Amino acid sequence: MPASSERTLIAPGEMNRRTGRVLYRFVLTLTVVGFTLAFVFPLYWMASGALKSSAELADPTPTLVPQSWHPESYSQAWTNVGLGQYFLNTLLLAAGAWLIQLIVDVAAAYSLSRLRPALGHVVLGMMLATLMLPVSALLVPTYLTVTDVPLIHLNLINTPWAIWLPACANAFNIFILKRFFDQIPAELLESARLDGAGPVRVLLWVVLPLSRPVLAVVSIFAVVGVWKDFLWPLLVLPDPARQPVTVALNRLAEFMPANQLLAGMVMASIPLLVIFLLFQRHIIAGLTAGSLKG
Repeated sequence: MPASSERTLIAPGEMNRRTGRVLYRFVLTLTVVGFTLAFVFPLYWMASGALKSSAELADPTPTLVPQSWHPESYSQAWTNVGLGQYFLNTLLLAAGAWLIQLIVDVAAAYSLSRLRPALGHVVLGMMLATLMLPVSALLVPTYLTVTDVPLIHLNLINTPWAIWLPACANAFNIFILKRFFDQIPAELLESARLDGAGPVRVLLWVVLPLSRPVLAVVSIFAVVGVWKDFLWPLLVLPDPARQPVTVALNRLAEFMPANQLLAGMVMASIPLLVIFLLFQRHIIAGLTAGSLKG
């Protein structure tokens, strides 16, 4: 009997039996339901908690379904503490970080992939080595850098640049982009050079149009990374008027009722959930993009 070309956790012979099929479907259903509950239940608990009264939230006996519904906690959280301004601050920080990060990371990845500078492998290795360090280990040197930028001696505290500049050089995104650029057929780039295109024009008119899947992934990572960040904005944006929504909710937590605080957290999470649901296929396609056919 020829061996099956498809490898599975369950032997094909077992799948042909009724008991094997039932057991397989039971285990698969149990696994899917378990993982779904593990990820969805915290979101449900946060969203339903915002609909409860403060007294019900303080009750030692938790309730899965609100005993009394208070949807007005969402509008109150938005108006009472001015969440609109903090959302605008977050959007500004995320948009600027996305633009600067895309420019820097694309230029770095293209240089390492196609221009091949001297000691390029060493530079790439040093970049990837930073991924092995915990974020907390980089906080102090990064903070000292933004308080006194080398050469120009500027203090970036309480400015968006304190968020944008540290985020622009992302080793993981540079590695993803470089791997994708490496797979672009050299014949395409060579034909563009024969037509008189320089390195910048080749990048803009040949490489970037072919790299839309991976550019989408890098863009999503850049926006999500800044949107959900808490510790770094807390350090470099002490001015309450400039803080993003994550820092503002933490600062205002002691002055807000519990249900309004949960409502603010739900509203702060909605943009990230929408981005993931809309672009999950782009994330998978960009990360798994391997080669292009010439």
